Amino acid sequence: MTDDDVLEGKRNTAAITAWAMYDFANTIFSMVVVSRYFPLWVTEDMAAQDIYVAIPTSISMLMVALTVPLLGALSDQTGRRIRPLLIITSGCVLATAALGVVDTLWAGLICFAIANYCYQAALVFYDGLLPTVSRGASTGKVAGFGVALGYLGAVIGLAVATPIAIEYGRQAAFMPVAALFMLFSIPIFVLVKDVKVKAKKPLGEPIRQAFTHLIATFRAARERKNLFIFLVANLFILDCVNTVIAFMSVYAKKVMGMDGAALTGFQTVAILMAVVGAFAWGQLTHRIGAHKTMQILCAMWLLTVVVAASATNQVMNWSVGILAGLSMGGIWVAGRTMLTQLAPPERVGEFFGLFNLAGKAAAIIGPMLWGITVAVFTPLGGTTQHRLAVLSLGVNVIIGWILLRYVDPDKREQA
Repeated sequence: MTDDDVLEGKRNTAAITAWAMYDFANTIFSMVVVSRYFPLWVTEDMAAQDIYVAIPTSISMLMVALTVPLLGALSDQTGRRIRPLLIITSGCVLATAALGVVDTLWAGLICFAIANYCYQAALVFYDGLLPTVSRGASTGKVAGFGVALGYLGAVIGLAVATPIAIEYGRQAAFMPVAALFMLFSIPIFVLVKDVKVKAKKPLGEPIRQAFTHLIATFRAARERKNLFIFLVANLFILDCVNTVIAFMSVYAKKVMGMDGAALTGFQTVAILMAVVGAFAWGQLTHRIGAHKTMQILCAMWLLTVVVAASATNQVMNWSVGILAGLSMGGIWVAGRTMLTQLAPPERVGEFFGLFNLAGKAAAIIGPMLWGITVAVFTPLGGTTQHRLAVLSLGVNVIIGWILLRYVDPDKREQA
């Protein structure tokens, strides 16, 4: 091994660590702002209905879904990922910091929509750096390292934000989150470099091609009935998962009576169960197949929403956190595995793009369904409207489960 090889190995190790640290950083935002304090700031501090959490969430995810092909084309064609990642991350950090000082509901909704859009859009450039940083290493292991640090970031983010929120109010947690996000993002901007693209063309054509290709992929999926049914089924299932993530803190506060340290403990347990679940469901998927595993997961998600809707004591409350965490850790493992089994091998990447876009669409529909359900049934009083909202997610799980039964796991589509 030459000295250059040693230096290259050291550089790659540093780049891998820096890349994974970004996952640590952005998960602090995701957990503390998206899942915890923004929904409670809206519904408790600003005394607004859940629909006001759903509106900026759905609008920002719609914008992500519309612009992802454009951002992907920009990333691939120019080969520049670090600078766009820095710009978009800075947008998220600034919007989050602004969320900590605004004094009106609508200003807060706008800041959150911008922050959430930037958080989601940045993933296009962040994920695009994975092949660069994982040269000479297992891509799967590098990606897993990032996920592991992401879970750690969620736990540490809650540990830092909770005492601040208890002492100074929920809105006070946003500014420290912005600072932590920026601080732990710095390594990726310093230690990871872009790979130069040899031939560059005018960007307009790749952008048009990206949208044309997306439409063609959707048509190709529709022509493959087995694969298309799975994608639709997965959309309904993810609709439940994404909405649970968005409104977990609101439900725990309003229905289960949790707040402060108790809610932090509840969410920490869910995170730890998600880690356990990811490994356990991965093993089960390997042993019995993704199709059977996804059906078991549907049963678990249905059990989760039923227990949540009927929870009347602390044992049932904490059971919800455990069940949701375990179920959440497996749905992406089994779903991604099943897609690789159904899609033509030479077009897996193409259909993964559609698979991920369907996930974004689920994040548009689910929160609005929750918000509308709560708004319609608020006159019933008490916690009834929130219990009905969580039950409505069970309907989506049932639809997804039924559609899965029409999917043949042994039928791989042809190109």
